[in-house]
Amino acid sequence: MEIHQARAFLAVAEELHFGRAAARLRMAQPALSRLIKTLEKDLGASVFDRNTRHVALTPAGTALVEIARELVAVAERAQDTVRGAVTGETGLVRLGFAGASINRSVARLAREVRARCPGVRLELHSSQFSPQGLERVISGDLDLSLGRWDFLPAEVGSYLVGREKLLVAMPRGHRLASLPAVAMSDLAEEEWIALPGGSMSALSNRLQSLARSAGFVPRVREHAPDSWTQTLLVDAGVGIALTLDSVRDNIGAEGVVWLPLNPAGTPLEVRLIWRERDDNRAVERVTKIAAALFPPRLPSV
Repeated sequence: MEIHQARAFLAVAEELHFGRAAARLRMAQPALSRLIKTLEKDLGASVFDRNTRHVALTPAGTALVEIARELVAVAERAQDTVRGAVTGETGLVRLGFAGASINRSVARLAREVRARCPGVRLELHSSQFSPQGLERVISGDLDLSLGRWDFLPAEVGSYLVGREKLLVAMPRGHRLASLPAVAMSDLAEEEWIALPGGSMSALSNRLQSLARSAGFVPRVREHAPDSWTQTLLVDAGVGIALTLDSVRDNIGAEGVVWLPLNPAGTPLEVRLIWRERDDNRAVERVTKIAAALFPPRLPSV
């Protein structure tokens, strides 16, 4: 039974009158009669008892009603799904982000997407450091990634979500912990705890460039797998770390002091990135929601 046959059958079954059913379907009554006869031929059974006075369902017709309704409902859901995918009202969007330091922005975006586009499923992938997030967006494993990059290739589009201030995290008992701010030149003899990523990591690059400007090469004692572990190692007195105000706000630690730099370093930009040639319209909808949720702001001074 085809979709148009199911709709025609249901119209007659509900109206029990070929004339009214034809009017409801906006088709000629003879055409409707031929359609029902073709259906009965295909099924090998009569679905209506009909004469000049009345139309009634046969046992076979009665059994067919629910099946026809299910078939029409499935067809309508398919149409709605395809239409939603074309317009971006439905679909899957995979978002990568760098764990704890950005989780508040991710939570705000997820809430807004759910409220404004309930048909879009936002699949979250945490612990995606910025270099890996960029690689996975380019390869198509992710649709979006939220992170920090000093350089983005031409095939990637981006939107500025926010700016994060640089801080130095050190144990509360450190000799400089009581200062209101710290200069990089005062940290030349310190041991550092860095995050992975090497030259592809914006924060690692910033540590190297600030140290170079202060006349030293930072001695990296250990690489922490994430900001949580980095903060724990600082708390344990293993070393100090160049970190961000978002890490302080999202993680914090009683045994850690967070000092601003003097002079303050240039804030790191947090960006939402995507492939420029992506035909997933749901991705476009999410990026527009992000643009409304995180309006551009001038750097604080």
